[in-house]
Amino acid sequence: MPQNALYAQSGGVTAVINASAWGVIEAVRAHPAHFGKIYAARDGILGVLREEIIDLDQEDPLTLAALRHTPGGAFGSCRFDLGDPDQDPEQYERLVEVFRAHDIGTFFYNGGGGSMDTALKIARMGDRMGFPIKAIGVPKTIDNDLAVTDSSPGFGSAAKFIATVVREASLDVESMHTSSTKVFVLEVMGRHAGWLAAAAALAQEFDGQPPMLILFAETLFDQDDFLEHLNRTIERHGYCVVVVSEGLKNPDGTLFSVAQSHDVYAYTQLGGAAPRLAELIREQTGHKLHWAVVDYIQRSARHIASKVDVEQAYACGRAAVEGVVAGEDAFMPIIRRDSNDPYRWSIGFTPLETVADVEQGMPREYITPDGYGITQAARDYLRPLIQGEDAPPFDQGLPCYPRIRGELLPKRCPPFEVKTD
Repeated sequence: MPQNALYAQSGGVTAVINASAWGVIEAVRAHPAHFGKIYAARDGILGVLREEIIDLDQEDPLTLAALRHTPGGAFGSCRFDLGDPDQDPEQYERLVEVFRAHDIGTFFYNGGGGSMDTALKIARMGDRMGFPIKAIGVPKTIDNDLAVTDSSPGFGSAAKFIATVVREASLDVESMHTSSTKVFVLEVMGRHAGWLAAAAALAQEFDGQPPMLILFAETLFDQDDFLEHLNRTIERHGYCVVVVSEGLKNPDGTLFSVAQSHDVYAYTQLGGAAPRLAELIREQTGHKLHWAVVDYIQRSARHIASKVDVEQAYACGRAAVEGVVAGEDAFMPIIRRDSNDPYRWSIGFTPLETVADVEQGMPREYITPDGYGITQAARDYLRPLIQGEDAPPFDQGLPCYPRIRGELLPKRCPPFEVKTD
């Protein structure tokens, strides 16, 4: 009898991660000769360790199909790294115990670079502990910082949202700037990579309109130079929109702002760049301003998702399964850009070793020489990723997002304590 498959979600979720989930579920069920049942772990790898396994056979088929247009993480996500197998062997012993109890032969982990590291550890665990398990990564991150792949599922929709709200907010500021707000500061996500901040520049219908300065995570913040550019922009246009990456760095490389520190840098909660920058502008220039942080909204706005992004997320989920059927192991599907104009893409595979805990920032040639805008090459790269609309169904004026029941399988293993601090 073919063994069962287990799917789980990890890290910050996106507007399209559930499209990948549906791609995995649908493809597994299309290959009964290669797979038994398909389950989902609740709250990522934590659900595996806790033996909280969702029985997808108990879910309404229409609800599962609706995952393709539902934001958030339908099965729950987590931020949790497996320890070193030599220092924390009990975690891996527990994984084997749970996998064996539920006859799991393939594990699909949907996440970013850190999640690919977890998938790689599980793939290596099979050889180390004499337990055959296929571990496959499914790409996801709004930060667009996964290596090897041309783009990361989740980014295109977040980029489309940011470019849209910047264009709309700019019209608001433009209409009031002669007597009111002259500066609007928007903070977007991006720990090490400024891709989301760069996407804001797509809001410009032509050069310099709306007037905008972008502060990237890749560039060090020069206060005097920034203020000079800001004042010059306001003198020329009357107002300015400033978009800042949450991962903006000081001249010495430290973070410009931190909301909550953590011993593990990847888990340090960033934030506060917008209000701090706004206070600096207010003190140094006296300009009236407003600031905003899009925060979770940028990664959950499914109502304005990019059709390209939805299709790529779904395709990556299906490709993860098709790769296993073809005999592949320990890999992640990647998106390949076959042509830029017209935009054409296809799916390939890369070993988990090439993407595990590897971050890819924006190339310097995508940032203008002054450090506050994007080049034409960046526009040519970004624009195809936000194309097309894929709106969810609406009822009584609001989008319809069905919720799964989440019924768990009966536990077969003893309790296991997981420390998450």
